Formats: sequence, structure tokens, C-alpha cells
Amino acid sequence: KAAAKVREKADEIGTLLAKEQGKAIKDAEKEIIGAADCLEYYACLGVNILGEVPPPNASNLRSIAIRQPIGVVFAVAAWNYPVSLISWKVAPALAAGCTVIVKPSRETPLSTIEFVKACNEAGLPSGVLNVVNGENALISNEIFSNPLVKLVALTGSTETGKEFIKASAHTVKRLMLELGGHSPFIVFADADLDQAVKDGVKRAFRNTGQICNSVNRIFVEKSVYDQFVKNFVEGTKKLRIGDPFEDPAPDCGPMVNQSGVKRMEEFIQDALSHGARVECGGKRPEDLKFGKGCYFEPTVITNVTPAMKIMMDEPFGPIVAIDSFSSAEEAVIKANNTRYGLVAYVYTSDIKKAGWVAENLEWGNVAINNISPDSLYAPYPGWKESGIGLELGHYGLDQYLEWKNIKIEI
Repeated sequence: KAAAKVREKADEIGTLLAKEQGKAIKDAEKEIIGAADCLEYYACLGVNILGEVPPPNASNLRSIAIRQPIGVVFAVAAWNYPVSLISWKVAPALAAGCTVIVKPSRETPLSTIEFVKACNEAGLPSGVLNVVNGENALISNEIFSNPLVKLVALTGSTETGKEFIKASAHTVKRLMLELGGHSPFIVFADADLDQAVKDGVKRAFRNTGQICNSVNRIFVEKSVYDQFVKNFVEGTKKLRIGDPFEDPAPDCGPMVNQSGVKRMEEFIQDALSHGARVECGGKRPEDLKFGKGCYFEPTVITNVTPAMKIMMDEPFGPIVAIDSFSSAEEAVIKANNTRYGLVAYVYTSDIKKAGWVAENLEWGNVAINNISPDSLYAPYPGWKESGIGLELGHYGLDQYLEWKNIKIEI
């Protein structure tokens, strides 16, 4: 019922999302439909929560292992996909039998609130799904000190995740953290270069680069490096910046706020100071129609070095750096040279090479010859400083359940 109600209100919630976040209206509406699909999936999964009957350790004893709801869940929404990402937490938590407190992002509160309202309008019992707004520090202090809250689920920055880890120690709360990305995109000489360029441009600048699995660092085999850069820059220059409500929809809308634009400028300045070359973009649009809006041109940087900020930290915006490599081993070393480990992309026509690279990448998700790393039905793990716990699939449901072993003498 909640899924149906969210689909019914997809236009309304999608319009709010486009206004407050900046993504194209068609993408915003698609996000709402995806959230409804998530609710529906976990509603079906929730009726199949199974226990176990472990082997007895004595003839007069029996064990029954059951799973029960963990309890009150505090779910924090991210501003880049505020409805989609909160549904990844709300849906499995409700399916497990938990009550949920949702904290919307201060940047995009309205769409999250309307999503929760739609779920409640579908008939959820009062107090099961709740929203709290206000000062982050005050709310966090109460949540982390309150023993009634058993699990905290966050999609956010690695820095915020580390603060949550520290705060959780007081009452030993379970954490489910999906944190920063900084994805590598590896292109071998035997790859379909046209497809790699097309996919790379799309994944680098989707949602104006404000996505945890956005392509930030591209590594191309030296023999095809020049051709790839040429084609990638040409593809990037074709992207259209515009208002989220324009028809046809723009490829890139505004960033969420001015601090995001300033952050992009800082990344560019750092790269230039270390000898990088800006192939395209690198600044705010010159077109006066964008005025003082939060726009930044899709940017491609070459002549990069490991010391540059763009190679170490996630920009979370429309900037991508392109480097080269000579061997699969070198590509893996460069791709792994970061504290992050969420999603990596590999393009090659050699299945053996793809398998070796995938197994040696220190990344929780590896997409080979595609840019669709996440699925509602599969786990979405973050390695290293990219997260704790799992979302999506039945693995996501498991996070909200506790095991209990019942021992019976017969």
C-alpha cells in the first residue's frame, strides 16, 4: 500500500525534489518510482524471514534460532538522492518489524518528508514511521545517548560516518554506513572505446557528479590514452547545462549549494598548482542566464599526479581526472590508491583479465563493461572507509534483525 501511495504521488514528490536538489524533473520522478519499488520489494521479502534449527549438542536438548526486529532505527537521509536512499533504509527496517525515525537532510527536507507522509497515508500505525527536523548536533546527542535506539543507518560522507562511529560507542549501537566513493574507471586497450567513453561521460556527470558512485578518476591504457581523452572531452563538451524543469531535460543541473561550487573551484586550483591541464570546463558557466546560480561546468583534467587533491579526495561534483597505465597490475595499484572502496568500473573484452582485475580491486562493487553497479536485489558493500554493513537485497534486511538462540530441554 505504501508503494502504491508513493507511486500515486510521484509527480508531486518529484517536483519538490527537483526544486530543492537541482536534478532534472524526469530523473527526480524516476527516483520516486525507484523508492516505491524498494518498498514493494521489501514488503514481499519481509514475509520470508526464516530462522534455523541448528544440530543439537545433546540428545535431550534442542536449539531454535529465530530472528527478531532489532528495535528503533534512526535513518539519516542524504541530500543527493534523499528519497531513494532513505527508502533503502525505511523499507527493510519496516519489513523487519522495526520502528523508524527519519532525519531529512537540511538541504533537501521536503521530498523526504512527503515520502514519509505518503507511507503513513497508506495506513502505517501511528508512531511506526516518524520524521524529526532540527539542529543536527542536538538530534545526534539524543539519538546516540538514548538506549532505545538500537541501529543508526546513514548514507553520507566518510567524515560524518567517522563521527557516528565515535558517538555509537557510548551505547554500543549497530551501524549501517554507506559513505564516500571516489570511483576509478579502468579502460584497457581491448575495450569498446566508444562504449567506454559514452558510459564514462554519463557516470561522471550524472546528477552533476553528486553521487557516491560517480566516476572521478579514469585510468586508460597508454596505447589508447590520447584517443580516449580526445573522445571523452568531445563527449563532455556536448553536455548541456540547464534548469531542471527545461524540456528537453538538461544533462547537468545546478549543484545543491554554493559551497559545492566553491569546493569545485578549490579542486581545480589545487590541480593547476600541481601542473594539471584543464581540457574543458573548470569554471562557472559564462552564460549570463545562469546568473548567480550554483552551476559549474563539467570538467576534465589531465596531466595528473597522485599528489593532487582530485586523486586523493572525493570531489562530489562535475570533475573527472584522466591518467594512464601500462599494465593491469599498475591499473589496480592506481585504482586502489585511496582510502575509499565503494564502486570501481572496468572496461575490457578479455574476460580473464576482467576477472583478475575485479578480484584484486579493493572495492566492494565492481562493474565490468557497464555503469550499473547497484541493484535492488544484490548487496551493495563499501570497503575500507566507504562503509560498514550492507544495503539492498536480503542482505539489507538482515541488518535490521537480531538473532536469538532458544535452547529447550525435552
